[in-house]
Amino acid sequence: MPDAPPVIEIRDLHKAYGPLEVLKGVDLTARQGQVVSLIGSSGSGKSTLLRCANLLEDSQKGDILFCEEPITWRGSGHARRPADAAQITRIRTNLSMVFQSFNLWSHLTILQNVMEAPVHVMRRDPAEVEARARDYLAKVGIADKADAWPAQLSGGQQQRAAIARALAMEPKALLFDEPTSALDPELEQEVVRVIKALADEGRTMVIVTHDMKLAHDVSDHVIFLHKGLIEEEGPPDALFGQPKSERLRGFLSATSH
Repeated sequence: MPDAPPVIEIRDLHKAYGPLEVLKGVDLTARQGQVVSLIGSSGSGKSTLLRCANLLEDSQKGDILFCEEPITWRGSGHARRPADAAQITRIRTNLSMVFQSFNLWSHLTILQNVMEAPVHVMRRDPAEVEARARDYLAKVGIADKADAWPAQLSGGQQQRAAIARALAMEPKALLFDEPTSALDPELEQEVVRVIKALADEGRTMVIVTHDMKLAHDVSDHVIFLHKGLIEEEGPPDALFGQPKSERLRGFLSATSH
């Protein structure tokens, strides 16, 4: 995997909201087939980094590359914006994001939710998309919910539907923003099982999570963010088993209770 090509590269990324610096020069590389987890306290910049990677947020400085293609920018500082709308659309269709709050469309059935973007954004053949969508719903364990409405599903089922929807785009990488934090422990395990299965398949994933067991079990590389900077990073066994930084030791001690 160290020789696998990078899918997402972030170099020296800076992001501020007005005077508040959220990211102060962060690097991240997720190679093909690699799972990278971002951990850290609330406000450390984890979700902001993920949103910048997916170009849902504009950053003020630094480079973002997707499959070794750099994002082109115009302007600088707070006026910096992506310069090429077609490039952004192309990259976004290859980076599927799964949100904490599911973000399913309430007026569409589960099957329609999964089919919506491939059919209407990517202009794929509806019959072919439907067959794949049903396969993905089966993969996440809710094939029987295809014709249900989101409101009829539990939180865990809704999140699994959101993962199926992300997979239906057939992206080069999956981005998860706290995928289990809105769920109670029993439903959380349903989603964790799906994420572990995707990791076992060799999917490229970047996961922001508060679940240290999930980060340990599925990751190839873990990054601990503290106040917008990388405090420590490395393989999960080293990071969780022999943390070097006092801040990481304190964080792990607080989250183990």
